[in-house]
Formats: sequence, structure tokens, C-alpha cells
Amino acid sequence: MSLLELSSKAGRKKRKRVGRGNASGHGTYSCKGMKGQTARSGGKRRPGFEGGQTPYLRKMPKIKGFKNPNRIDYQAVNVGDLNIFDDKSTVNAEVLYKKNLISKKNKPVKLLAGKGPLEKTLTIEVDKASAKAIELVEAKKGKVETKEKEVKTEKKEAEPKKEAEPKKEELKNQ
Repeated sequence: MSLLELSSKAGRKKRKRVGRGNASGHGTYSCKGMKGQTARSGGKRRPGFEGGQTPYLRKMPKIKGFKNPNRIDYQAVNVGDLNIFDDKSTVNAEVLYKKNLISKKNKPVKLLAGKGPLEKTLTIEVDKASAKAIELVEAKKGKVETKEKEVKTEKKEAEPKKEAEPKKEELKNQ
């Protein structure tokens, strides 16, 4: 016996034959119910139709701005808020979280120059810091360690524009 000779009715499903009398179970209204849009021929609703209410797709905003998928959302910590720590202590995200200066441990932290001057000498470990904040901390003999890699880009000097070479026709005319 070969595979071609095998037959199985388990894998096949008979199509529903509607409108063949009430004895079949699919008579009279042919599984379409009574009257209305769905009972009519071609009575199908388009994809996304929500029964007359404003469809979800029309509630969505139309091209309003741009959301950068690579945006990094920092938690801001002001230099003036760090006066609560002891002199010559190390301040990092975990310590800031315990003192309720930031709301999440895993989210990056940025040090900003705000809320008054710094009065303590501190070693601060953050993901990013503003230039003014670093200046204020170093003025009090403190240290700021950032995890951000500083990329130094050298500005290229603008090359003088080359004059267009004269065309062959112009050379012949001279």
C-alpha cells in the first residue's frame, strides 16, 4: 500500500449547505437571522466598523509630532539638594533613591545646577551632569564621575571651493 492509496475523512470538513429545508438545521433564514444588514446579500461590514460609534482608528492622533524611540529620560537631581549628605561622602543612584531624591533606581540620573549652592565636599556618581553642576561641585573640592562616554568631535575646517573647470567648448573659443 502506498501513501497515494491512503484516505482519511478526518482531515476534511464538509462545507455548510444552507437553505436546504428546516430538517437540515439551516433552513428558512439560512443561518443569517431575521432581516437587517447581515441578512441581505453583500451585507458585510468593512474592517474596523464599530457599529456606528467613532472607530478606534479615527480616534488615533494624526501625524502630530515625532516620538524618538532612542530618547533617554533622565531623573534630575539638583546640586542644592545634595546638602543633606555628610561631608566627604559618596553619592550614587542607590543612595539618592534611599533619600527619596529619585523615584527609580534603574533609570539614569542627571545632575543639574539648581536650588542653591553646594555646601559639602562630595564624590558624585551619576549618568550625566551639566557643565555648571560639575563646576559647582569642583569649586567645593568635590568630584563628579559620569558614566556617559564623552565623544569629542573635531571640527573640520571648511575647504575652499574649487572653481569649476572650463568646458571644452570654452577652451576651443579662446
